[in-house]
Amino acid sequence: MVHEPPVVPEPRTVPRATLPSRTGLLVFQPLKRRHCAECRRGPLPLLVLEDGVPRCLDCADLGHLVFLPSGDTALTRRSREESVLSAVIVRFNRRKSRYERQGVLVEEAALARAEQRCLADAEARRRRRVRDARRRSAQDALFTQAFAAEIRRLFPGCPADRARAIAAHAAERGSGRVGRSAAGRALTEGAVTSAVVASVRHLDTPYDRLLMSGVPRQEARRRIAAAVETVLRGWTEAGLGSAG
Repeated sequence: MVHEPPVVPEPRTVPRATLPSRTGLLVFQPLKRRHCAECRRGPLPLLVLEDGVPRCLDCADLGHLVFLPSGDTALTRRSREESVLSAVIVRFNRRKSRYERQGVLVEEAALARAEQRCLADAEARRRRRVRDARRRSAQDALFTQAFAAEIRRLFPGCPADRARAIAAHAAERGSGRVGRSAAGRALTEGAVTSAVVASVRHLDTPYDRLLMSGVPRQEARRRIAAAVETVLRGWTEAGLGSAG
């Protein structure tokens, strides 16, 4: 009868089934007090397991590396790309029964090069944001001008400065107002008229005071409807020649 050789369990120090997928070296943050099996120093904040026994970073020839904590994915990736020698630091989470990454050990010069690459990227992103903001500002200025011109076309009696103010308010980026809607972007008559009506309602009638006094919105609109219509009719019938 052939006997199977006994199965030797792995050291309990590292339950390998719980280790994160990796390429390269692993360094552990121990939960218990550990001493180096070679130089006897300890307790060790970080250790390497060789043949199931702990060794300090110096004895494992990793003492010259510097610690980069987790958090900046781009910096971590680039530091490992730049570093000839690197290691992943893990710590056992008892509640989750698994090892979790705490950071990496990389060469100091490699970390410096990676930081320069990230800074260059950050500067490039900043410049792109500035360019984008300038482009959006120019687009918004052109759109506001077109919106104001459409107001003056539909309501030639509307003063020019009032038309510009209505257009700027309605077309403010991120406001959600009518000027930012699809109809507003298309300069439809309905959207432009809605912007003008809203302005007249708030600035040329007692609408806001009615709301503050507790009058329901629909009732307040009913009360000031005639005043709004009077202003709009005046602006419509004034004619281009009398526009201010």
